[in-house]
Amino acid sequence: MRSSLIAGASGAVLTAGERDFYAEARPAGFILFARNCASHDQIRKLIDDVRSAVGADDFLVLIDQEGGRVQRLRPPLGRALPPAIAYGRAFERGAPMAVDAARDVARLMAADLKELGINCVCAPVLDLPVAGAHEIIGDRAYGTAVEQIVPLARAVGEGFIAGGVVPVIKHIPGHGRATADSHLALPVVDTPHGELLKTDFAPFKALADMPAAMTAHVVFSSLDAEAPASTSKLVTDNVMRGEIGFDGLLMSDDLSMKALDGAMRARAEAVIAAGSDVALHCNGELAEMVDAAAGVPAMSGKSLDRFIAACAITMVSEPFDQARSEAALTAILGS
Repeated sequence: MRSSLIAGASGAVLTAGERDFYAEARPAGFILFARNCASHDQIRKLIDDVRSAVGADDFLVLIDQEGGRVQRLRPPLGRALPPAIAYGRAFERGAPMAVDAARDVARLMAADLKELGINCVCAPVLDLPVAGAHEIIGDRAYGTAVEQIVPLARAVGEGFIAGGVVPVIKHIPGHGRATADSHLALPVVDTPHGELLKTDFAPFKALADMPAAMTAHVVFSSLDAEAPASTSKLVTDNVMRGEIGFDGLLMSDDLSMKALDGAMRARAEAVIAAGSDVALHCNGELAEMVDAAAGVPAMSGKSLDRFIAACAITMVSEPFDQARSEAALTAILGS
């Protein structure tokens, strides 16, 4: 049986305690951060050690590799990557070229990640920033118009899938309007439901066929004034699964963010009770991972089906023109 959890590790080497945790909890996935990445050989060994401890073929190895401010693999471990807004600026000069570049660079990134054993990337960002919002999204967005975000984000998602890497769209149903950083505090958005449908939720609805999504630790007061979207069954059922129509693997944002309160087990229980398929815990603190694992069930039913469907993507990789993809990256970086 596999638990409905994705967890991390404290450093570049799997400790004995962490090995025991992965062997006992058998989570659905493992997420890498910069603290876990010292060299290519070390990354491969760490991933192999986690996989061996879990002892399952279906397993997601995740990383945040959006580009710009948010990329765990930086030179010399990874390529220099532009922020999403660079594609947005290129889109304004020529939409077809920008969309092709976004797809080609994502396909190139997928090849780089798969070579290290990474098969799932927490990108693209579909959030729609507005004036006065917190800068936590900012240049991580592909623009400030739905009509620009959708084709660029779709191209990125398709590029990753073509390379056998599962894209995780985020942060459903939208983080762009938040006036606080959910790493540090709980944002509250008071925008009316009808306006949210036309703006913040629209990119997610357009990409509802993507295989995985990450929820937002954001309160939408017009939908549920008491709980953030990530722990709200109302928002999950009525908006994410309902109005948006997303039926892929749904994972929470990081349980250890300060937007959430309470014991770690209670946080894990809350996101699963709300309707997430998987709880995500990122900081690598073993005691917290053990508590989170105690709060999630074994995967079953639709959640297990969604997980299996996501893992199936990692088994197929289409050929691509690497030189063209590298030229596209160079052009975007230089624009």
